[in-house]
Amino acid sequence: MIREILKSVREYKKPAIATPILVSLEVVMECVIPFLIAIMVNYIKDGCGLDIIIKYGAALVAMAFLSLLFGALAGSTCATASCGLAKNLRKDMFHNIQTYSFENIDKFLTSSLVTRLTTDITNVQNAYMMIIRSAIRAPLMVIFAFIMAFVMGGRMAWVFVVVLPVLIFGLVLIVYKTMPLFKKVFKKYDKLNSSVQENIKGMRVVKSFVREDYEQRKFDLAAGEVCSDFTKAERILALNNPLMQFCLYAVMIFILSFGSYTIITSRGLDLDVGQLSSLLSYGFMMLNSLMILSMIFVMIVMALESGKRIAEVLAEKSVLENPENPLYEVEDGSISFEHVSFKYALKAELMALSDINLKIRSGETIGIIGGTGSSKSSLIQLIPRLYDATEGVVKVGGKDVRQYDLETLRNQVAVVLQKNILFSGTIKENLRWGNKDATDEELIQACKLACAHEFISSFPEGYDTYIEQGGANVSGGQKQRLCIARALLKKPKILIMDDSTSAVDTKTDAGIRKAMARYIPETTKIIIAQRTASVEDADRIIVMERGRINAIGTHSQLLKSNGIYREIYTSQNKAGEKDGE
Repeated sequence: MIREILKSVREYKKPAIATPILVSLEVVMECVIPFLIAIMVNYIKDGCGLDIIIKYGAALVAMAFLSLLFGALAGSTCATASCGLAKNLRKDMFHNIQTYSFENIDKFLTSSLVTRLTTDITNVQNAYMMIIRSAIRAPLMVIFAFIMAFVMGGRMAWVFVVVLPVLIFGLVLIVYKTMPLFKKVFKKYDKLNSSVQENIKGMRVVKSFVREDYEQRKFDLAAGEVCSDFTKAERILALNNPLMQFCLYAVMIFILSFGSYTIITSRGLDLDVGQLSSLLSYGFMMLNSLMILSMIFVMIVMALESGKRIAEVLAEKSVLENPENPLYEVEDGSISFEHVSFKYALKAELMALSDINLKIRSGETIGIIGGTGSSKSSLIQLIPRLYDATEGVVKVGGKDVRQYDLETLRNQVAVVLQKNILFSGTIKENLRWGNKDATDEELIQACKLACAHEFISSFPEGYDTYIEQGGANVSGGQKQRLCIARALLKKPKILIMDDSTSAVDTKTDAGIRKAMARYIPETTKIIIAQRTASVEDADRIIVMERGRINAIGTHSQLLKSNGIYREIYTSQNKAGEKDGE
């Protein structure tokens, strides 16, 4: 996990290395200061002149200035290194997520990925900042202060050694108790974010069914669970501070009591006032450093679980990879399914598709129809290799899809989904997702084919109209037509429309199909639809049932020979007749 995260340090190695060096110099300066003070106190006690005081005073000012300088520089390099790591982690995670196949995406909740990209990275950033600065400074301070305490205080410094096991035992116990709690709380964080995401996305449904109270209760329950687990963890972590304070004051009482006793009884021979003052200073330094270390432990405990979650995302590799010598050209839009079976997970008992055999000629228009759950969408997702077939072979242009370069294949297979997404930006910017170099004339041509030009022209700003996030300021039918135009701009060899005209009227649907038949005759067109009117002009229609091909034929052939198709057609036309009455 640590190795995976440290890969993201990259160009920020120099400030990450400079920080501990600068911190070490800062610690040295701070540890020398009490030593000089002890010497100066003894000189003053012996009645030294002003020249000695000025000499040591100047040295102390110089040491303090250097300590301040090294500390400020360490703070700057530390901030650069930690913020740089966070930036690179977000970049690496996001880039890796972009390479995921649908199968990889299915392993993570969307809300979980958002939490990992935000809260978890912030936890790791804070811990990294503490590690390269405070986690270096505190142990060095403990070591140097301990050495100087022995130099100045002799055997009395052993009191610090006695305290250390107590502190270490307490810290280990705290970490042991809190780790499982943080593991649980981050999973509940994911659920909380999932609730927020789901509620905001479905706001219209929530309001239309007046379910605000129910959603509020659901959110309060999730937030309460997070609060409860965090409270348990924080209660245990809160024990850290009193433990440190107890050890600190116990040591100080011991040093003051026995130090004063030693000075009085030995008349300053075994221990003098300067040594006692420096011993107290080093004691405070040492125990304050241990207290900082305990705070670092708290940060690391939280960051460890966050780090594991981040490493999971970074280590996840797409199950779909390019072959060693991929093909970079798709010859035509022909498609072939040869004994293809498919299931979404290896552990799944049932196949989503079973023994599919199908040949589609380049330029052919194919309709696919069937009931809900008949695996129509599963079938077409194998063509652009969004998933790999579990058994059998899918071919495009006469070649196994697994032989192609993924980008090449997907550039030649355009898919328009029923719930396609528009992104924040102008209509032009959204359309150019299909072809970033498309001219304005090509945009207009594609929109005319998709029957979108008319409504775009009615907007005051036309093609420069700004689309809100998710296409919230356009209707469902308008969104679908823009997505069809975007797909057409790719000029693909295969165009798949997965129920992508469900939100448009039958007249517009027919207009889109006629325009595509006229202007892109060489493109293989696959139309998945719920209504028979959308596929009745297709060269062939495939009827799907429970993951299998039930029948293949033309509209007229299926009406005569296939009960499923005839039932769908009859039910829809009866509904149409009733509406007409």
